Amino acid sequence: MTTIAVVSAGLSEPSSTRLLADRLAEAAVVAVEADQPDGHVEVRHVELRPIAHEIIDAMLTGFAAPGLAAAQETVLEADAVVFVTPVFTAGVSGLAKSFLDVLDKDGMADVPVLLAATGGTARHSLAIDHALRPVFAYLRAAVVPTGVFAATDDWGSEADSAALDARIRRAGVDLAWAVRASRRTPQRADVLAAPTDFASLLGGLGH
Repeated sequence: MTTIAVVSAGLSEPSSTRLLADRLAEAAVVAVEADQPDGHVEVRHVELRPIAHEIIDAMLTGFAAPGLAAAQETVLEADAVVFVTPVFTAGVSGLAKSFLDVLDKDGMADVPVLLAATGGTARHSLAIDHALRPVFAYLRAAVVPTGVFAATDDWGSEADSAALDARIRRAGVDLAWAVRASRRTPQRADVLAAPTDFASLLGGLGH
């Protein structure tokens, strides 16, 4: 089974950030199941807004309260992560960055990650590349090439909505490819955990 943790850092309820997160999760499930027909995908949602106080407390004390601890576990144990944040003044929300600050710095290594953001105007669209990717690069996550930014206008006209749909589908395919190639998948992990010993390799040379 493949597990996908979908992290939404939206501050309002309901929020366009959660809406985009749901759309991306659906696209990722379709793409992963198409890529692995015999596999099952489970989506686990992590909403940061309800645990905002716990995140700040953890930054001050170094201790994770139960809600935050559960969110951290969901993200760090997932086979892939979809991370969606609103953008304010060309930067990701403080809530999103603070959550990343209290994650285990080694826990995201090699995890396939799909990045996305929402904002009022397309002028914020580069925030994914200049504000989010460097953080996940520091965490050594395997970030997929396609990031998805949705401005207010993208939810409006039919043409804009169709263009957003296309980006979402492509991002889902990217994530499915990254999951298949990931060193964190069970198949790859089994191979790495039980390498062929040197004596066996030498023994094969005589045949």
